[in-house]
Amino acid sequence: MPKRRTPSSARWLAEHESDLYVREARRLGWRSRAIFKLDEIQRRNRILKPGMTVVDLGAAPGGWSQYARPLLGERGRLIALDLLPIEPLPGVEMVLGDFRDQAVLETVRTLLPQRSVHLVMSDMAPNISGVAAADQAAMIGLADLALEFAGARLAAGGDLLVKLFQGEGFEDFVRRSRAAFGSVAIRKPTASRRRSREIYLLARNYRLV
Repeated sequence: MPKRRTPSSARWLAEHESDLYVREARRLGWRSRAIFKLDEIQRRNRILKPGMTVVDLGAAPGGWSQYARPLLGERGRLIALDLLPIEPLPGVEMVLGDFRDQAVLETVRTLLPQRSVHLVMSDMAPNISGVAAADQAAMIGLADLALEFAGARLAAGGDLLVKLFQGEGFEDFVRRSRAAFGSVAIRKPTASRRRSREIYLLARNYRLV
């Protein structure tokens, strides 16, 4: 017998199906509504340019990679990583595995020459438990991994775009980002649901020490 949906999951599904961005993504053939968040940031900040090498962390189902790859041109390169399988995308190199796993991280590193990355994008998020403190700690933990990876692989002047939740540890993460980058800005794209604590930190001009 199929598992009965809880009232909260039923409400989420109804909200999801009526969401303007969900419907528009389907109409245009995009893999997820998340591309509208990246599109707004791209239009405002021009973080994706031809010839760049980009790493997309937490890439499934592939919406950000689908949007970003054509903007990089023939000479660009995009590596997408997630623990969930991603349907192939032309010109995108896929890595399947958990970014917290050291072996997976080493696989990504072998694909990239030292200091060759121009942009690290992270839309990673933990599985939400409903316990706010635990979810916040898990989110900051993933953002820390993205910041550490960016610090090890970004070329001088490179950028980091990372999803965060507002809450405990957020201000400290902003402070550490400012210490490593020339500028840090906070973005709340229109496509982010208003009730969500989700925001994006855009750190630019990495200072290679």
